[in-house]
Amino acid sequence: MVLNPVISKLSGKLVVLASASPRRLEILRNAGLRFEVVPSWFKETLDKRLFKSPQEYAVETAKQKALEVARRMPFKHLKTPDIVIGADTIVTVDGLILEKPVDKDDAYRMLSRLSGKEHSVFTGVAIVLCHEKEKIDYQLIDFYEETKVKFADLSEDMLWEYINSGEPMDKAGGYGIQALGGMLVEFVHGDFLNVVGFPLNHFCKQLDLIYNRCPFSSDEESASVELHHNSSHTTLIERQLIEFNVTEHEDSEPKKEDLQQIIQLMDGFKASKALFTASKMGVFDLLQRKPGLDAAQVAQEIKAAVKGTEGLLGACVSLGLLQTSQRPVYKNTDLATRYLWSDSPFSLHGYIQHCNETLWPLFSHLESAVREGTNQHERAFGKKANDLFQDTYYNNQSVKLRFMNAMHSIAKVTGKAVATAFDLSSYKTACDLGGCTGAIAYELTKAHPEMSVTVFDLPEVVEMSEHFHPSHTDNRVSFVAGDFFKDELPKADLYILARILHDWPDEKVHILLKKIGDACTPGCGVLLSEILLNEDRTYSALQGLNMLAQTEGMERTESQYADLLSKHGFGDTRVVRTMNFLDAFLAVKM
Repeated sequence: MVLNPVISKLSGKLVVLASASPRRLEILRNAGLRFEVVPSWFKETLDKRLFKSPQEYAVETAKQKALEVARRMPFKHLKTPDIVIGADTIVTVDGLILEKPVDKDDAYRMLSRLSGKEHSVFTGVAIVLCHEKEKIDYQLIDFYEETKVKFADLSEDMLWEYINSGEPMDKAGGYGIQALGGMLVEFVHGDFLNVVGFPLNHFCKQLDLIYNRCPFSSDEESASVELHHNSSHTTLIERQLIEFNVTEHEDSEPKKEDLQQIIQLMDGFKASKALFTASKMGVFDLLQRKPGLDAAQVAQEIKAAVKGTEGLLGACVSLGLLQTSQRPVYKNTDLATRYLWSDSPFSLHGYIQHCNETLWPLFSHLESAVREGTNQHERAFGKKANDLFQDTYYNNQSVKLRFMNAMHSIAKVTGKAVATAFDLSSYKTACDLGGCTGAIAYELTKAHPEMSVTVFDLPEVVEMSEHFHPSHTDNRVSFVAGDFFKDELPKADLYILARILHDWPDEKVHILLKKIGDACTPGCGVLLSEILLNEDRTYSALQGLNMLAQTEGMERTESQYADLLSKHGFGDTRVVRTMNFLDAFLAVKM
């Protein structure tokens, strides 16, 4: 049985694959099938406990992927597909369903469980046929394929060699049989391509059944299910609390909480800009000096129109930044006094200015950043940034000062949390690479009285750093000018990299880490202070997009930083999630 006999039946039809899997694309293209790729937006959150068997779970997930694309395309893509193909591959062993590992430790747990055992690979496939009349009707054919796979007994070295190759991270069960993962396998019983990700032979048989034996109009009992009938599939969807509206013209009342969530997302930029504008115009500083002013008085002080000032003050009240009385007169809330008043010890005024003047223009070109995968300095500011810092931040005195203020304000807010995250009493000398104003260095000497810290940064930064020194200067903090990519690093027991590595791609990070590794002896440490990406933290995901628009670097996960450091002799890694702007990551030279 081959695909060719049904290709003529598909001629002129819009066939869509609801998957971005490169393995499935390759299998179907090699078979001669012509199709478009529209990855499904269905979130794979079905409760596995509600399914009697793993194959039932795989089929239901495949079905939901295909249905989501079939329903979305007429409205988002303005065309109705003739056939949508969805698929989901899972690995099962000892009664457990293994999907894609979330990190290296998860991959290790999966592969250890598979070692020396036979397991099953199930791929659920759903084929949705779309019939456009007065309304769009759908027919569904679903099936699954099972293949047995036996793993060899795997040594620890082989396990970690394979995990460190990176291949397991986007594969069900943590391995790819068609590539390096093939070395783990003793035998396969069944369809090999099913293990790769798509059961081509079974799929072809189903297409032959659909197009050569069963006309669409047939009323005979078959694998096809009309979605608006009360089938066992819709019962299962109801149990999963997944609502699927089977007619495109059926009226339904939108959920208020869903609408509210979308409205908040759409309006989020307005709140940010209101904060930026009030900060730039000095509203919070004014009301800290002169609380109890009315809108006309504020307008006079900030040299703005009364009407515009009333709108801005009202927005700040709604955001919890100002409070008002019946008169009305305005004063800062505790939140504004603590973080928005420019003279507060924990003021974020400098960083807010940076967000308004630099990040806002860059982020407005996010679409271009996503399409091109590059920073947007040239579009935002009309000048190409060959060297991010020299060309963007340090070639203009006012821009340099604004950038240093931004870095200083973040360091002041997060510095104590980073400095106290670990017991650093064994380290007597530290070097803060790219330490800017020295804010974290001063927090380290406060938390660790026996430690002295050298701040190593570019000459144009060091010459301005005295503007940020605390009133009582600590002689255990010193400043040395230099370029950490080009110059010899100061000797130290502990090297600090706070918001440094995220600015650079891996190749430059390796250059810097090699210099640090060469300067370190066993027992020396590296303390990173970065936003560690975590799927559960919205802020970290958005910051990842911000880095795309702003630099040539990226935010990274804990395991990615561990990998980078391990290549230069650092291990025994520890992480503290500070719940502040920045997390703390410590690694020791082995």
